[in-house]
Amino acid sequence: MQIVRKFSYFCATKTDMSESTQENIRSFSEKNPLISKIVFITAAILCLTPLLTPPIALLIGLILAQTTGHPFREYNHKATQLLLQVSVVGLGFGMNCITAINAGKEGILFAAVSILVTLLLGYLLGRAFKIDPKTSHLISSGTAICGGSAIAAISKVLNTEEKQTSVALGTVFILNSIALFIFPVIGHALNLSQHQFGVWSAIAIHDTSSVVGASSKYGPEALQVATTVKLVRALWIVPLAIATSIIFQKRPAKIKIPYFILYFILAMIIGTYVPFISPAIPYLTAAAKSGLTLTLFLIGAGSSYKMLKSVGYKPLLQGVLLWIFISITALWAVETILK
Repeated sequence: MQIVRKFSYFCATKTDMSESTQENIRSFSEKNPLISKIVFITAAILCLTPLLTPPIALLIGLILAQTTGHPFREYNHKATQLLLQVSVVGLGFGMNCITAINAGKEGILFAAVSILVTLLLGYLLGRAFKIDPKTSHLISSGTAICGGSAIAAISKVLNTEEKQTSVALGTVFILNSIALFIFPVIGHALNLSQHQFGVWSAIAIHDTSSVVGASSKYGPEALQVATTVKLVRALWIVPLAIATSIIFQKRPAKIKIPYFILYFILAMIIGTYVPFISPAIPYLTAAAKSGLTLTLFLIGAGSSYKMLKSVGYKPLLQGVLLWIFISITALWAVETILK
């Protein structure tokens, strides 16, 4: 805690300098719009080639966000959401339906247990650290289910303020970025099978984009298992939103159901049982992987100092502890059960 407190203090003492830096970035983008656009578009095109892996694409996006800026920031959120969904559906064409169903069955059990335990632990940590209840619940929800998507859905139910949502999103973004780099390394160090890694990453990494990015780097079977388990897990957004409205005594809000999962299932069925599409499957999955790499680049490029700055040491500590807990517990489970 002392390390996190010192880090938070260091960030606070650098606020003026960082705000000045952000102003310089905006000024550069405004004064040199052509250069900013050329750099951004060039990086985006490279993401569509085999030259860049998903983690490197995220890193480049983060660097550009803090240097030349994002010239198309107003379109970033919608573009990222659409591109992620299309990419996930495209990956479905390359997945075997029977294998995916078996992975989904395993995922249901892991999801039910891990989600409930994570939410309970998140509640206790929030109380212990005296974190705002709504902020704490958003962090717990993002950790338990699917990161930013869960936070976006639950924030509508709770009618949260912008700062509360930004703190939760910033916490999840930081941990997602770390996971994308270290999970494949840990998996190889522990000699996890692709199946084990797929289940582990789907449970322990927050956002679907980072889950798919990490598992695609690990191997094709890991990618198939991780994507299926994560999408099954994402369906828990609906019951969680309903439970949240009851617990916090809010009127039931309109819940955005991830219908693209149905298209993913349809793509798997077509890829498994429609023979004439087989020649096109390698091209569809390759395009989907390139789309995912571009998605992670856009996520990094869309980051802002304001969002990261909003994360105090207590919410970050809650997020880190929850993440470590679910990562270690899920790792133990897959190594014990999925031998």
